[in-house]
Amino acid sequence: MSDAAQPTAAEVRAAAEAVKTALDRHLAAVERRTGEDDQAVYEAFNELAAAAEVYDELLYDRYDEVTPFEIPGAEDSLPPYAGPEEPNALSVLIRRDYAVAEPQRLMAQAQRVEAAEDEGTGVEVSATVHGALGILFGEFEPDEIASRHKEFGLEEADSTLWVLAADDPADPGEWLETPFDQPDPGSVICRFDVSSVFDDLDDDADDDDLVDGLEEEELEPLDADR
Repeated sequence: MSDAAQPTAAEVRAAAEAVKTALDRHLAAVERRTGEDDQAVYEAFNELAAAAEVYDELLYDRYDEVTPFEIPGAEDSLPPYAGPEEPNALSVLIRRDYAVAEPQRLMAQAQRVEAAEDEGTGVEVSATVHGALGILFGEFEPDEIASRHKEFGLEEADSTLWVLAADDPADPGEWLETPFDQPDPGSVICRFDVSSVFDDLDDDADDDDLVDGLEEEELEPLDADR
């Protein structure tokens, strides 16, 4: 890493202070916990893990030093399963992030779709990145965009899939107004994560030492194109 790209000493110090603050908040949440699955403790735990990870990365980039902290994987950050033993329904939550790497390619693909539809409106919606995204995601299924993202000028970022159990199916239209409200972590049966952070793992590590998200990436059928 070049000197210009290295974090400053002040940035490392600020990250260390953030860890101290997160430690205090976690301890306070533990002291006030109301049960084994206290949501405040769960959130404080995740904040502490995130702060420690940032500090560890900056410390290494600046001073080539590491901490003795082990940042838990995605599976470790979930509380114990507290959902129904025999679920009658499930929800599958999927998030895929992309970077718009080639805006011109993106708009060119949207223009092809627009020309094929030939609605005769006289308005080139595809002339903007915002409009082009609307056209492409309106024309293609999300799984097809995932498999062809490079054709559309997109670059894959993090993605995750959560499977949640429920006692009964939701009523029609019940959650449509707020479909992305925070899910109950205690109802998560399993999750599958893909992230570039996993690329930093030691290539020579044993398979058993890999985080669960990286192992399960190969088993997850919806993202077999990755």
